[in-house]
Amino acid sequence: APSSRPAVGAPMPARPAWFRVPAPGGPNTHFATIQASLRELNLHTVCEEAQCPNIGECWNGGTGTIMLLGDTCTRGCRFCAVKTSAAPPPPDPEEPFNTAAAIAQWPDLNYIVLTSVDRDDIADGGSSHFALTVSYLKQLQPHLLVECLVSDFAGNLPATAALANSGLDVYAHNIETVARLTPLVRDRRATYTQSLAALRHAKAAGPEGMYTKTSIMLGLGETVEEVRETLRDLRENDVDVVTFGQYLRPTEHHLSVLEYVTPEAFAEYKSMAEGMGFKYVASGPMVRSSYKAGEYFLESKIKEERKAREQAKAAKEQESQA
Repeated sequence: APSSRPAVGAPMPARPAWFRVPAPGGPNTHFATIQASLRELNLHTVCEEAQCPNIGECWNGGTGTIMLLGDTCTRGCRFCAVKTSAAPPPPDPEEPFNTAAAIAQWPDLNYIVLTSVDRDDIADGGSSHFALTVSYLKQLQPHLLVECLVSDFAGNLPATAALANSGLDVYAHNIETVARLTPLVRDRRATYTQSLAALRHAKAAGPEGMYTKTSIMLGLGETVEEVRETLRDLRENDVDVVTFGQYLRPTEHHLSVLEYVTPEAFAEYKSMAEGMGFKYVASGPMVRSSYKAGEYFLESKIKEERKAREQAKAAKEQESQA
């Protein structure tokens, strides 16, 4: 694998013949229904705002990732197409309830991902806004599993802890890339160590059974050994779930792709991560953090572990009464 630096406007390799992106829409899919529902309810999805290449596969299958706190980010990462501003419009105070009420109307929904832009202009980075949304969701749909894919809250650990204890099931924060490439790929306010600290604190502060999750983009010049080191760092900080996907340039104003990582290499990274003890690993060119295949797995895993804890608790209570 190359050990080089990504840059805007650099030459890119030709896209391999095996690399295919599913087209959105088509008969017998949920795409049009989800799109219409989002418009009607004035909800944003990261799928659209970040021009995610998986929008066809996930929406066709009925999965969407809801974006809170508006559509304008206070940071300017070099891989992301979400619009930016130092002073975005203030958050809608009605959004937590309206979002929860809208999601509760969606049929056959078992797992929802909430995410947002970075909001460094808000004291707690939007943590309380997320927590309120989760609280309303759990009131309306107690059995719904909720994943929050959030920022590092600018290193605000009390904000991290507050969200970790809001009732969510999966606390996700993306480290995005290896340590060497972080200053080139992410906004200067998003550091590698700050992301590790956020993930570690969420796990330590959250309730038993809450999963932590992160995602790594490949194809930006990272080496196999750098990925291995990143995985070691994540496990040392008690991260449960990791996903690997191919970086795709959203526009010509963003970092160029340096390498199209082969399916065989993705399989090797999956084996590497599983060997280190991650509870679940999704790895493939089109995998993204909020990827529906991973959600299906996590849903069953969380419910299975919750049932085991409840059974153990009931057995303990019976013993104490005997």
